[in-house]
Amino acid sequence: MASVVREFVIDAAPEKVWSAVGDFAEGPARTSPGVIVDCRLDEPDVRTLTFADGTVARERLIARDEKARRIVWGWVGEEVHHDNTSMQVFPEGGDRSRLVWIHDTLPDELTGWLATAMDQSAPVIQQALAARAAPELNRR
Repeated sequence: MASVVREFVIDAAPEKVWSAVGDFAEGPARTSPGVIVDCRLDEPDVRTLTFADGTVARERLIARDEKARRIVWGWVGEEVHHDNTSMQVFPEGGDRSRLVWIHDTLPDELTGWLATAMDQSAPVIQQALAARAAPELNRR
């Protein structure tokens, strides 16, 4: 099984980052505006995402740990044998956070596409979450 790991710092407090990242129902639309154009729950633990390019993906919630600020989900589809994705938010000092995003998948051939998608999405996530926190920081 292959893994793709991305880590980046966000200029926002961990609780603010977690409020979006940990929201299984609407988090992708909040963290990836313009990349994710629709996110809806089909069942309490299954969501359907529509990407800007028209790609549709279904994902199942596997675990959500409020205390650890960690959420885990898996891609549901015939093209994958196994998929496990997690995002975890850590304090990075002051009003900053570190987001650790891990994607484990089979078949291994999917990791090239996933790495590219994660690399393209990371700056969008980083900017969206910092922008969501900016109005609050400016009121201080």
